[in-house]
Amino acid sequence: QVQLVESGGGLVLAGGSLRLSCAASGRSFSFFNLGWFRQAPGKEREFVGAIRWSTGSPYYARSVKGRFTLSRDNATDTMYLEMNSLKPDETGVYYCAAARGVQVPKVSWYEYEYWGQGTQVTVSS
Repeated sequence: QVQLVESGGGLVLAGGSLRLSCAASGRSFSFFNLGWFRQAPGKEREFVGAIRWSTGSPYYARSVKGRFTLSRDNATDTMYLEMNSLKPDETGVYYCAAARGVQVPKVSWYEYEYWGQGTQVTVSS
């Protein structure tokens, strides 16, 4: 049974930084992409970035490129999202998700089969 558990959310001032973690378990993720989405109240779930797990290669939404960094610990199947220069409109619930297949990019929420419960990120101005 696949489990994705996010942690690291919280309240931060605009311009600040946060580091989110996603602990994945329940199967091998060698043939998966693991990614992050976010959802603000009243808005659609938005792709943030993902990692092709077999190679560790990350890819990002244009809006976060250069400010956010994805990394992973292959030994523990943990993915990290380092977020810098955060903006108030990046407030929302951040979800970790897993999509079958090694093809990239996978940027649509419906490509992802497994989801975590989410962690709240609030960026205050």
